[in-house]
Amino acid sequence: MGGEWMETTVGEYCPFAYGKNLPEKKREKGPYQVYGSNGPVGSHNKPLVENPGIVIGRKGTVGAVHYAAQPFWPIDTTFYVTKAEHRDLRFTYYLLKSLGLEHMNADSAVPGLNRDAAHARKILVPRLDEQRAIAHILGTLDDKIELNRQMNRTLEAMAQALFKSWFIDFDPVVVNALRAGNPIPEKFAQRAAHYRDNPDALRLPEDILRQFPDRFQDSKLGPIPEGWSNIKIGDLLDLAYGKALPKKSRKPGLYPVYGSGGIGGYHKEYLIKGPGIIVGRKGTVGSVYWEDENFFPIDTVFYVKTKQPIPLYWVYLMLSRMDIKSMGADSAVPGVNRNTVYAHEWILPPTPALDLFRDFIQTTINKLQKNRKESDVLISLRDTLLPKLISGELRVPDAEKLLEDAL
Repeated sequence: MGGEWMETTVGEYCPFAYGKNLPEKKREKGPYQVYGSNGPVGSHNKPLVENPGIVIGRKGTVGAVHYAAQPFWPIDTTFYVTKAEHRDLRFTYYLLKSLGLEHMNADSAVPGLNRDAAHARKILVPRLDEQRAIAHILGTLDDKIELNRQMNRTLEAMAQALFKSWFIDFDPVVVNALRAGNPIPEKFAQRAAHYRDNPDALRLPEDILRQFPDRFQDSKLGPIPEGWSNIKIGDLLDLAYGKALPKKSRKPGLYPVYGSGGIGGYHKEYLIKGPGIIVGRKGTVGSVYWEDENFFPIDTVFYVKTKQPIPLYWVYLMLSRMDIKSMGADSAVPGVNRNTVYAHEWILPPTPALDLFRDFIQTTINKLQKNRKESDVLISLRDTLLPKLISGELRVPDAEKLLEDAL
């Protein structure tokens, strides 16, 4: 390590300021994010801090570090740090993330971060130009990871919109019925009016439109496309129980471990081959997750096993639209009785329509998977580089070469 790195303390380099109380009832929705110890918790019409800054969890989620790129309001469960001439703000963010502040819990009854103890932590800080260079390397990785997340949110929204159009609103059937002069149920009158005024709005090729019927029929679930049917969920799929895997039994590995709150760690072995669907059974009841790769569902979740050759992503989108949480069977400990889910009915399209959807959506699924895999690689690289750059073990030119190779 070069002599240009200076030994100092957190308190001298980036002293923590206390956030300010802002009860929910006093917040007026606006453009400025309100931060609690676990991140954004709402918005307000004015900021407490007029510049970008760093938020540190003081009570609750102790030691969590968040970067606020815009003016913001940190509430009284947090500390915050703002910009200064002698420090690069984003470097400071990565520095604080590397210190393990989450382990500095001063209170036993109510978890809390003691500011004096945090301020006393000794740190090594490089010159400002090297701070900026380090922040650029790590920030470039984080920016690319966030871009992938934003792209995937857009892709998922597009998939959900297509699914809703075809299988909930029955837009292709409405358009075909209009063309054929067939009656359209009152339930879809607004859709019909829209397409009557905008006949090309659906923008589906004729060969795809021909795969949908041009009239509706009655059913227990209301009007549905002719030739489609109602089917109990239990006739389409099984909700299989996950398997207990205590944290002490997990060995470091590549396979995500799913609880009802999502990925809770990784393990060297998998239980289920991906892709797959995970449904929260206990805890975060009714949560629904899609996983591309092999995974390990624990005993607080179900995983889906289909009984018929239907597209798995179609099942995922159907389950995502259900209010499974309201089907909780336990009062003391919220949970899902799978027999209650099985008894509900879905509108099942015929095989050609499902196959069409699967083929139509596959490109989107491939893009989602590619972005997730790329992000996993970038996250691993960032987490490897961060402590080495912050400590000076790895110098900027070497890290820049690794970054260039990765991107």
